[in-house]
Amino acid sequence: MPDSSSNVLVLVDGHSLAYRAYFAYVRGGETGLRTTTGTPTSVSYGFLKLLLDALEHYKPAMVAIAFDTRMPTFRHEVDAGYKAGRAETPGEFIDDLANLRAILEAMELPQFELAGYEADDIIGTLALQGAAQGYDVKILSGDQDLFQLITPDGEGGGSIRVLHNNTRTGSEEFGPAQVKEKLGITPRQVVDYKALCGDSSDRIPGVKGIGAKTAVKLLEEYGSLEQLIASLDSVPGALGKKLKDGIEDARHSYWMATIETKVPIVIDFDALRLKGFDEERVSPLLEQLEFRSFLRQLQRLQRLFGGEVAPAQPQNPGDALEGIAQASEDDLWFDFAPSAPFELVVHTVQTPEQWQQFLDELLTQRGVVAWDTETTSLDPRHARLVGIGCAWEAEVAYYLPLGHQQGTNLAVDAVVAALKPYWEDPSRPKALQNAKYDWLVLRNYGVALTGITFDPMLASYVLDPDAKHNLPAMAQSHLQLTMGTYQMLVPKGQTIDAVAIEAVSRYCGEDVAVTLRLVPVLQEKLNHDPRLAGIFETIEVPLEPVLARMEAQGIRIDSDYLAELAQELDHDLEGLEQQAYNLAGEKFNLGSPKQLSELLFGKLQLSIKKSRKTATGYSTDAAVLEKLRDDHPIVEAILNYRTLAKLKSTYVDALPQLVDPATGRVHTDFNQAVTTTGRLSSSNPNLQNIPVRTSFSRRIRRAFIPEPGWLLAAADYSQIELRILAHLTQEQVLIEAFGAEDDVHALTARLLFNKATVSSEERRLAKVINYGVVYGMGARRFARETGVGTAEAEDFIRAFYRRYPAIFAYMEQTRRAVLDQGYVETLLGRRRYFHGLGQLGQRDRETALRAAINAPIQGTAADIVKLAMVQVDQQLQNRRTRLLLQVHDELVFEMPPEERETVEPLIRSSMESALTLSVPLKVELNVGQNWLEAK
Repeated sequence: MPDSSSNVLVLVDGHSLAYRAYFAYVRGGETGLRTTTGTPTSVSYGFLKLLLDALEHYKPAMVAIAFDTRMPTFRHEVDAGYKAGRAETPGEFIDDLANLRAILEAMELPQFELAGYEADDIIGTLALQGAAQGYDVKILSGDQDLFQLITPDGEGGGSIRVLHNNTRTGSEEFGPAQVKEKLGITPRQVVDYKALCGDSSDRIPGVKGIGAKTAVKLLEEYGSLEQLIASLDSVPGALGKKLKDGIEDARHSYWMATIETKVPIVIDFDALRLKGFDEERVSPLLEQLEFRSFLRQLQRLQRLFGGEVAPAQPQNPGDALEGIAQASEDDLWFDFAPSAPFELVVHTVQTPEQWQQFLDELLTQRGVVAWDTETTSLDPRHARLVGIGCAWEAEVAYYLPLGHQQGTNLAVDAVVAALKPYWEDPSRPKALQNAKYDWLVLRNYGVALTGITFDPMLASYVLDPDAKHNLPAMAQSHLQLTMGTYQMLVPKGQTIDAVAIEAVSRYCGEDVAVTLRLVPVLQEKLNHDPRLAGIFETIEVPLEPVLARMEAQGIRIDSDYLAELAQELDHDLEGLEQQAYNLAGEKFNLGSPKQLSELLFGKLQLSIKKSRKTATGYSTDAAVLEKLRDDHPIVEAILNYRTLAKLKSTYVDALPQLVDPATGRVHTDFNQAVTTTGRLSSSNPNLQNIPVRTSFSRRIRRAFIPEPGWLLAAADYSQIELRILAHLTQEQVLIEAFGAEDDVHALTARLLFNKATVSSEERRLAKVINYGVVYGMGARRFARETGVGTAEAEDFIRAFYRRYPAIFAYMEQTRRAVLDQGYVETLLGRRRYFHGLGQLGQRDRETALRAAINAPIQGTAADIVKLAMVQVDQQLQNRRTRLLLQVHDELVFEMPPEERETVEPLIRSSMESALTLSVPLKVELNVGQNWLEAK
């Protein structure tokens, strides 16, 4: 039992924490934490981590957890717009929450929910009754709404405080002073505050035109909403008018934001007491989710809260996963603070004696040494070293402070000069997380980093491209460790050099220690499949320095040409705008989804069945407009306007702004561990998405130019995905055609039309279906892209499969394989996982299966291009020709004219021999004064 002196009642805001846990790990398109079998665990892990840490810290006598229900609340009955427009709850969140609630039930932690009320209302009722009985109530939540329950200091009875979570500080106990510091108001003014400025996440309107700062100033002056309303005549000017016009909205918002504290539930506080946990019930569920660290934490809690607990009847873990409550989504996410530092000693090297001792010990190491740099910028080419971390033992790390604003630093030039021979020695094995960044940083100091044998980010990416590959996520999933985060360390708006050396020393020490600890763990997992180990060792690791050199080199941009193009584009956009006005019969804002929705589905009465409901009407996104393209000529004008406007803003206007003044070049970032297919992506700017279909979009490539007097060369794989398809399917007709260098599209047209000679239009149709098959094109899409009728399109596709039966057999085989094993593989063994296919609806399932059919083709193409880049880079080591860009199946080079004759054959042969297939790989290489000419 807890210490009899414990007077703490912990109340947990269930869905608030669950959603924050989910979005802490699932953001920017990433898939969050998962078990090795693919079960999502972001919700369970994050929720339990916070809960168990709170139990250890506060040692409460009692705990209760409140959840929302699926049913509408009394607020929805009054206002149908309450919390409307939020995204649908993700399916994997629901599954994960079910697992969490099963664990909470097995831990015998009381859970409350009541139809018609929110979890906040249940918590409010429990909190007030608990405080009235003298308990110190701690509300664990990420929701600021609960600040209104906080009691003033010095009141009799128990107190109410909120353990609030945010992205920067982790858990923080909020009382009146903390609320005042954060929001500028008292807890008792929280509802008044929301009544004035509203809450967009809950669709609470507030007073139109009143923002947060104005709301705070009004409450400082008038104290409360009611006193403000009583004094409206004294509020001058436009502000007074806004308030008078918005009185009813304010009163309605006040009612909506007020937490109900008299929910009709029977509360037996003795039933909330912690009694200990039955390990026979809890352990199987934690093992199932691979939460081994929680097992150890529960054992500590058992000693804290336990006693003899009568063992419960064993149950099937799956039986506990029934009946979960679905909640609405919270808009925020947060980083988890570690409950306690993991076992690690970090030596901060600051004196000459410490530096010499460190250097002497480093030079005796022959095994893998982990490194990390702390810098002033996320842009490595402009980053300045603040410190360097190093570790060669799992529980010991070193930190070399070099550029902190305060404290004792080592001399950066002397440190770099002493370490340069080590860093440039390829026989010294090194492990770095996202090594490309450190490679570029050290390049600024004249260091050519070599000997990188392991990068945990790349190993994680090869093992499962859907996983999160940052150090904190990998530490949790592979080592069961919780790390501190950059957001927790560095205040917003500052850089790490402003942080105390001691704090950065621990932070950087954790980074290198975790990097080192991950090496054997991830290597062992790679070794379970030698093909994955091969991809890591022969493709991804050697490619990393190639990409670093490409980023460092950059490519020149003709800014004068783009300025001329921008003027031309402005004229074209004005013409398209006027065309749209004429077709609509009125002027409207082409950039406003709301106005466009009203025009298309209101005035023009286009079919709403081709759209979907949104908060502003019906969607007018690209997918919807494509469906409406043939329904009215204005849709074509809108699509053309959007395309040109996007080209102008994304490239024509943006590229000159991205030119580095020091180099006169644009330096894109090549992302090696982002896509699920194995392809590279790029950002700042994204050069992978430069369109090539229209004559205008192709003109953007003219802006990319070589060094004065040099040439640009573009080497592009010809029909690489069709060649891979031929190899994978062993379709003999295609194999023979590619072997004979026949026109494959003309061949398909001859087979489909059953004639010896085909027209250009017939070849075009064949080309569409050849490439469409690779991406799972159906009859409706084929009809839309070619202009033929749906019935005729179905005939084309049936004829295609009759002529190429091996392709159809391959597609069916791939479908069965992914349904059976949950993943597909490229020729070299790279995997792409498709988790939870059985839980998807029919439409989503078919979409996923089409992606699964394409993944081995697209992934093999990515592998081939990466292999070619490594081989080409080796061939160019002693030459001036430089690889600048990779865009899908194309490599772009910059070469001096005198090397053209010797380098072109090297590039072509390296690319064409990257991987042996049943059909030859063919490369088309062109040279010009700009990228358009070389294309």
